[in-house]
Amino acid sequence: MDIERLPKLDLHCHLDGSLTKAMIERHLGKEVAGEALTVSQDCRSLTEYLEKFDLPLQCLQDEKGLEEGAYTFVEEIAKEKVEYIEVRFAPMLSVHENLSCRQVIEAVRKGMERGKEDFQVRYGIIVCAMRNHSEEQNLAMLKWAREYLGEGVCALDLAGDESAYPTAQYRNIFREAKRFGIPYTIHSGETGNLDNVREAWELGAARIGHGIALKKDPELMKAYAKAGIGVEMCPTSNFQTKAVKTWQDYPLRQFLDAGIKVSVNTDNRTVSGTTMTQELTKAYEQYGRDEELIFTLLRNAVETAFDPEIKEIFEKKWKGI
Repeated sequence: MDIERLPKLDLHCHLDGSLTKAMIERHLGKEVAGEALTVSQDCRSLTEYLEKFDLPLQCLQDEKGLEEGAYTFVEEIAKEKVEYIEVRFAPMLSVHENLSCRQVIEAVRKGMERGKEDFQVRYGIIVCAMRNHSEEQNLAMLKWAREYLGEGVCALDLAGDESAYPTAQYRNIFREAKRFGIPYTIHSGETGNLDNVREAWELGAARIGHGIALKKDPELMKAYAKAGIGVEMCPTSNFQTKAVKTWQDYPLRQFLDAGIKVSVNTDNRTVSGTTMTQELTKAYEQYGRDEELIFTLLRNAVETAFDPEIKEIFEKKWKGI
């Protein structure tokens, strides 16, 4: 199976964790060692993993860096036939006295739009509320994002340290998102916290990110399957952060067998040192070189994407492959 030539999509990919090394070096005006951007094979935890975001975030503090970062990101993913991307980032991490939330979102949108025109990659922007930010900050970001809903922005996410900041603390943000008509995905269960996975279901999330802890509760798995909630799994990242230790512990097949709409995604292309081709190839090799499995994962991504128009587009692209 030629996965590299297969038209693909990625629903869970962070912009700051996926800036190219060349773009970072251009923007910072200096050479950067690869190990400063990409975790090693012996990464010990999510905390160590998150340290790799320091340099990329320095490149996203002005409009030029935001736009260039988004554009070069699209250029890079197009090389491996990723033809639809839902890229997520936290606007408030770039806001300061010289840069407003509106300017931040607009700059990323401009870069993505240029990339779409030059490389024929459809996109949606998922704005991230941060668990370590105040409710006031997150609600202010959401109000600006609402202005771009359908004009680049496609959804809301909640990201950050799950163990320190339980999802239940952010119910008001999701109530407001629902009032605004903004769909949402929520990082849930990456660090083993089942309560956050249950909370995401109760809040009406369309998808969750990672979702590893869901495997602890068969009844909740049934509820996810019945509700059609997508689970955005990111194998390489999940092993690097020690969310799981072995493929035998990885619940991808378990979730699929339960009827859950699982997709496979990159999470952070640069920090994890991965691509969509690599993620799908790993699944292909680990689960018996099953071509139907790969198409199931891709179709699940299409069915749970925030752009309803891509289903017909991808089915035409995959026809006859």
